[in-house]
Amino acid sequence: MSANDDTNPPAPASLVGAHWPGSLMERMGMEVVEHSAQRTVVTMPLEGNRQSAGLLHGGASAALAETAASLAAQARAGEVGATGAVGVELSISHLRAARSAPVVATATAVHLGRTSTVHVVDVRDGEGRLVASARVSNRILGGSASH
Repeated sequence: MSANDDTNPPAPASLVGAHWPGSLMERMGMEVVEHSAQRTVVTMPLEGNRQSAGLLHGGASAALAETAASLAAQARAGEVGATGAVGVELSISHLRAARSAPVVATATAVHLGRTSTVHVVDVRDGEGRLVASARVSNRILGGSASH
């Protein structure tokens, strides 16, 4: 088992450029380009993530948004001495079709607690146009304040 597979995620400081073979992130071509609890940025190609009409698939936008927020929550878990984080709620509004690549999700913290996080996520196309807006809540696991 390598240090970068989905059963043994790397430490938060090493997530930029990290890969998880066999994961959804790998299948969708996602790449972490910035990573902290306060702000995490993840990119994804448009090709391979389109629906049958040729537009970016809404599920792909949702997966990208949740990935960015969940990685930010993992960073917060590390800050509070917890073992990890899991998503508990995702709400996303699809605003327009993505017309250019890459698609970029930027997760920005709204709440960074000891047992939970909330991030808002802007999903933009390669021209910087807002294509989706999401709100993601994560539960912090295994910390001293968790039950």
